[in-house]
Amino acid sequence: MDLRDLTYFETIAELGHLGRAAEKLNRSQPALTKSIQRLEESLGTRLFQRDGRRIKLTEVGKLLLARGKQLQLNIAETEREVRDFANGLVGNIRLGCAASMAEHLLPHLTAALLERAPEVTLKLSIAQDDVLKESLRAGRLDVIISPQITAEPGFTAYPILEDEAIVVASAEHPIFAGPITLQGLCQYRWVLAGPTVTARRWIDNVFIANHLPTPQVQVETNAISLLPRLIARTRLLSFAARETLAYGLGRSWLREVPLAQTTMRRTVSVLVRTEGYLSPAAGALVDLLKEKGQRFFEDN
Repeated sequence: MDLRDLTYFETIAELGHLGRAAEKLNRSQPALTKSIQRLEESLGTRLFQRDGRRIKLTEVGKLLLARGKQLQLNIAETEREVRDFANGLVGNIRLGCAASMAEHLLPHLTAALLERAPEVTLKLSIAQDDVLKESLRAGRLDVIISPQITAEPGFTAYPILEDEAIVVASAEHPIFAGPITLQGLCQYRWVLAGPTVTARRWIDNVFIANHLPTPQVQVETNAISLLPRLIARTRLLSFAARETLAYGLGRSWLREVPLAQTTMRRTVSVLVRTEGYLSPAAGALVDLLKEKGQRFFEDN
């Protein structure tokens, strides 16, 4: 069945007159007659019958008219959905965000995305960067937001902002009573992420490079939201994003242990698979982060 023939059929049926339909459609009467003949041959039945100088629908024709209107509506809806999909306004995005970034970034990002594309759905995964990168590499995530120290093969990164990770302690920690040195940090135990997390590897390597033992980890965790309270109530040191001190509970409970050697400068980036498929919706999210990502952090 030709959709153009179906459109001609609907116009003829509504006007009940072949000549008037020809004028409205700017087609010749013979062309419309052939169109109706094609439909009737494909369906194996008559669609019109003569009624004086006019024509009217057969019972089959009435059924086709009703179904045809619904079909045309479905086509119009499909065209709109395809356009919206192509423009990134609909679809599902599997987004991963580093735990250290999630609290400060995701509320603003989600609000801005849904304002721009109200029909988009999100599946959010919050984890440490090692888990996120493995999920992205395996195709379980479309996009991740993660701190980055060096470029990694297989990923394309779009920088959002520069960031620092620092050693932090309880505001009342005894380490602040005297001079702060790298060797002095070895006297205390730590709460840190697992050994495959980028920040953990970096802080371990700082001590190794200075011929000192790596931090003695008493608590290993991926629960970043737990850290401010945990650090505040113990003498454990930790290594965390500077935002932990700048916003939220960490602002009053924690202090930076200022030491140039243990200040890690890194870039917070949006990462996608270099050779992977990126849906229009996911692409729209990446564009939004490239455009406004730094502002989302500054709005806290």
